[in-house]
Amino acid sequence: MINKLLRYFPLAMVLVMVFVVSVLVSVRFAIHGREVRVPKLDGLTPVQAERIANRNGLVLSVESRFYTNSVPEGRIVSQSPQPDTRVRSGWKVVVAESLGPQRAPVPNLVGQSEHAADVNLGRRGLQVGGVAKLHLAGIQPGVVVAQSPQANSKNVASPVNLVVTAVDNTPHYVMPNFVGKSLAESTDLLESAGLVVGNARRNASIIVKPAAEGVIIWQYPPAGQKVTAGEVVRFQVRK
Repeated sequence: MINKLLRYFPLAMVLVMVFVVSVLVSVRFAIHGREVRVPKLDGLTPVQAERIANRNGLVLSVESRFYTNSVPEGRIVSQSPQPDTRVRSGWKVVVAESLGPQRAPVPNLVGQSEHAADVNLGRRGLQVGGVAKLHLAGIQPGVVVAQSPQANSKNVASPVNLVVTAVDNTPHYVMPNFVGKSLAESTDLLESAGLVVGNARRNASIIVKPAAEGVIIWQYPPAGQKVTAGEVVRFQVRK
């Protein structure tokens, strides 16, 4: 009896192994038969994304919303699992929806330095756009003198454009005393510095350059006054 059982034992083992392998293959086939690939949902609206997810046997869940400048408002900005990931049918795909660029009341930046204005805007989720430089006498460089949009404008997306005072690169001079000097010599000196010599008066009559003879007896601007390149200087000369 024992010998008979031993004779059929190898056959029984083979049948058991075939059964186990068949079960494993069936289970694997059943599992993989329910797998799907996650579609790409970035950039779609939640309605579009849900329709595509459901068509692929998946469930869509919008679980967060945040501001971003890169994705328009109302569009999917991120998803999990990532596109092309294999998951089981019925899996939940979690997405985040864009609120678009953050909008905030624009602060008053006039009178602030360019750096302070940049920091002030950044705290409100806004950004500096174009910066125009403008020289204004009497105002130190690097100060905001105008902005667009205006202060307290609401529901404005960045950026905010600024007009900032520039460094004055115009040459400045202190007007020397030309009284008693010749008109010709004084004219050459002033024009070499970028100043303009206007019509000179000879006593009560006007003389027009290049008639540059005579001695200067009066000048404007007066000696010691600050002048800039391009400014007009006038003289009165003696016969």
